Amino acid sequence: MKTSLKLSRILSLTALVGILSTGFLVGGCASTATSSSTGEYVDDTVITTKVKSALLGDDRVKSFDISVKTVKDVVTLTGLVDTEVQRQAAARDAADVAGVRSVVNNLIVK
Repeated sequence: MKTSLKLSRILSLTALVGILSTGFLVGGCASTATSSSTGEYVDDTVITTKVKSALLGDDRVKSFDISVKTVKDVVTLTGLVDTEVQRQAAARDAADVAGVRSVVNNLIVK
């Protein structure tokens, strides 16, 4: 009888640990208002890379002084450009990248 009771407790404890572990794993990968989940972070990184490539490929912009940050598909551009035309072109280039939900254009004309 004692063996059966010990086995029952061990199985219950194991089940509880498994349930709690699963909860922590799932909760740890979920996004919040201020951070991205693992999948969202990877998607944001891909979008950032594509936006940077688009900026470098545009002869109107072609600037290394533009910083690109993406959080939950929202791209923020910061840095310095020479003209308003470059500022607007950079925003259009970013908006044209697949997956971009919106663009925050914080570029400053020198």
